Amino acid sequence: MDMRPIGVFDSGLGGLTAVRALRQILPEEHLIYFGDTARVPYGGRSKETLLKYARQDVHFLRSFDLKAIVIACGTVSTTSLSTLQKENDLPIVGVVEPTCRRALSVTNHKKVGIIATLASIRSGAYEATLRRLDPEVEVMGKPCPLFVPLVESGRIHRGDVVIETVAREYLEPLKSAGIDTLILGCTHYPLLTDIISDICGPGVSLVSAGEESAFELKRLLKAGELRAEEHSPGGAEFYVSDRVEDFERIASVFLGEDLHHAARRIDIDQY
Repeated sequence: MDMRPIGVFDSGLGGLTAVRALRQILPEEHLIYFGDTARVPYGGRSKETLLKYARQDVHFLRSFDLKAIVIACGTVSTTSLSTLQKENDLPIVGVVEPTCRRALSVTNHKKVGIIATLASIRSGAYEATLRRLDPEVEVMGKPCPLFVPLVESGRIHRGDVVIETVAREYLEPLKSAGIDTLILGCTHYPLLTDIISDICGPGVSLVSAGEESAFELKRLLKAGELRAEEHSPGGAEFYVSDRVEDFERIASVFLGEDLHHAARRIDIDQY
């Protein structure tokens, strides 16, 4: 057994969907979460800037004695994962490949849609992975640049005219194209599951990037004999690069628990 913690990072609050999945799938593990809330969103940044940010995020997390890292950010996973894996001597899990495998397992007509940040769609990583795993799959990608700032602002509920209008504009073309599976290629997007489901309808299966990365990590930990003791209580620590109050207020809603005075602010530029 290995009682060292697991590091998780994202540009802001979206990675909490991965934390929630990890706590359900690996409840005995201790998590250290970093949300780069001072520099959110990552989606419109250049590849060079994204790699710089990702290296700093990893450097901070590695100030702890970690056994693995989950990149709970679709943008970093699509642009920087391979570089980070080469530069670090511990397992680093991204969201792309496990999510694509899951999408291909549930699609009935091999028509898969992808919604993600602009940087992720530009990278072509989801599309390339899907086509490598199944050359016959038909892939349609759609950048959704307004989703992350709206989620970070708490606009995630049915009946909110702003988020529903934006979501309908993004999703209607994919629905009209006949997709039967939709990859939520950013870990912020599962927080919009109800709204996305309402628009896409029951004929479209949704695949969450954060959840699939949690299952992938479980497999890797088991294979490397890195699992914590089965009946350990687990836990989580939260760090951000901007105001803790803003993070705690929304994160408490996402995680279903009170995080008052639970998060700490760090200066990410030191890393």
